[in-house]
Amino acid sequence: MKKLLILSVSLTLLALTTACESFVEVETPQSQLTGSEVFENHNTANAAVLDLFAKVRDNGLITGSALGTSVNLGLYTDELIYYGTTDENVSHIFNNSLLATNPTARQYWNDSYHQIYCANAIIEGCQQSVSLQEPYKTQFTGEAYFIRALLHFYLVNLYNDVPYIATTDYQQNRLASRMPKTLVYEQVVSDLLQAIEMLSTSYLTPDRVRPNKATAKAFLARVYLYQENWLQAETLATEVINTTDYVWETDIDKIFLKESTATIWQFSPKMEGNNADEASVFIFNDGPPPFVGLSPGLATAFQPEDLRKSHWINTITDGTSIWYHAHKYKQNTNTGTSLEYSVVFRLAEQYLIRAEARLKQGNEIGAKSDVNLIRNTAGLPDTPAVTEAAIFNDIMLQRRLEFFTEYSHRFFDLKRTGQLNAVLTPVKPGWNNTDAHWPIPETELLANPNMTQNPGY
Repeated sequence: MKKLLILSVSLTLLALTTACESFVEVETPQSQLTGSEVFENHNTANAAVLDLFAKVRDNGLITGSALGTSVNLGLYTDELIYYGTTDENVSHIFNNSLLATNPTARQYWNDSYHQIYCANAIIEGCQQSVSLQEPYKTQFTGEAYFIRALLHFYLVNLYNDVPYIATTDYQQNRLASRMPKTLVYEQVVSDLLQAIEMLSTSYLTPDRVRPNKATAKAFLARVYLYQENWLQAETLATEVINTTDYVWETDIDKIFLKESTATIWQFSPKMEGNNADEASVFIFNDGPPPFVGLSPGLATAFQPEDLRKSHWINTITDGTSIWYHAHKYKQNTNTGTSLEYSVVFRLAEQYLIRAEARLKQGNEIGAKSDVNLIRNTAGLPDTPAVTEAAIFNDIMLQRRLEFFTEYSHRFFDLKRTGQLNAVLTPVKPGWNNTDAHWPIPETELLANPNMTQNPGY
C-alpha cells in the first residue's frame, strides 16, 4: 500500500489556465483512481468529503485561524484593535483602506471558489456514480450542498453581488457574471432545502463535526433572518431549539468545550491534542499585544455583572496600560486530548434569531422570553425593555456581546440592519460608506471580462 493522489481538480475564476492540486490523499491500492472512480467507493468518496471540510476549516472565510473573518472582520469593524506594525495587509483592513489588490480580499475569493468547486465536484460525482450506495450518495451530496450554500452566503455578505457557481464546467465558470444579491440568497435557500432533505437526522459522529439535518435548518434560519422572512426564521429556529440533541447550557464555561450540548456544528482540530485555532490567535499573556486585542469599546459594553465579561474576556495590564483579549477558548497549547473545537453554529444564535423574528411579527412577549434566556445565563436580570424599539436594541446588544469574535456576526448584523455607517463612522477614522462591501479582487477583474467592481474601489 502506498499513498497516492485520489482526485486532481482544477479551479479558477481568476485566470485562463489552472494548476491541478491534490484533492485528497488516502491509502489506496497501487493504481491511481480517476475522479469518477472516487465516487464509486464509499471510503474514497467519504475521504473527498472530509477533505472539503478540512479545506473550509483551514483556509478562507470560515477558518478559526488568524486568516479568517473572526479576525479580519473583527478588525474591520469595532471588535478588535490591531497592535502589530509590520503587516501592511492587516493594517489596511484595520484602517479600512482596502484596495482591489488586497491579499486577503483575493485569498477569500480564491479559497471560497476553490472550495465551492470541490463541493460541486462531490455533488456531480455522487450524482453520476453507479455503484455508490444511495444512503452514502444522499449524505455526501447533502453535505456538499450545505457547504456550497455556506460559502456563497459569506461571499455575498462580504462582496455583495457575486457569481453563484453550481458546476465544475471551467469554461462556464471563468466567465461568470455577478448575480444580484437577492438571487444569490434564493440559490442559498434552494441548496439548504436540498441539504435538509438529504442529510441524516442524527450526527454521523458524536463530536458533531459533520452537519446533520438540524445544522442545515439552523443555517437556513439565519438566512431567512437576513432575508427578513420572519415567519420562516422563527419556524426553523424553533425546530432546531426543540431538537432533542441540543440542551441549553447554563454554565458558560462549558459552551466552548467540545462536548457542549449547545453546539450544533463545529470543526475538530487537525491533530488530536490540538485545540481550537481561536485560542492561539487571541490569547496573549503580556502587553502590548503582539497581534490583536479586543477593543476597549467592546469590553466596556458589558455590564459589570455580566458573566460573559468575566469568563470570556481576559484583562492584561503592565500597571499602566490595559489590554483585553477574547477568552472564549482557553486552550492554546496541545493538551494530549483535544478539549475545545471551533464552534461554528450554536444554540444561542437560534434563540436570538427567534427573538428578533418574533419581535418583527409583533410577539414582544415571546421575543423577551428568548432574549431573557440569554441574559439570565450571563447572570443578568430580565430585559428592562418595554417598547418594540428598546427590545430590538437589547436583542442586537446581546448579539454583540454573545457572538464577538465569532465568524463576523458583528459586521453582518450592522450591515443587514442598516447601522453600519452610523456605528463605525465615529470609531473608524478611515470609514467610508462604500466600505460596506469589500473590493472584487483585481486579478478577477483582469481575468474575467464579465466581472465588475464595487463602487469606491
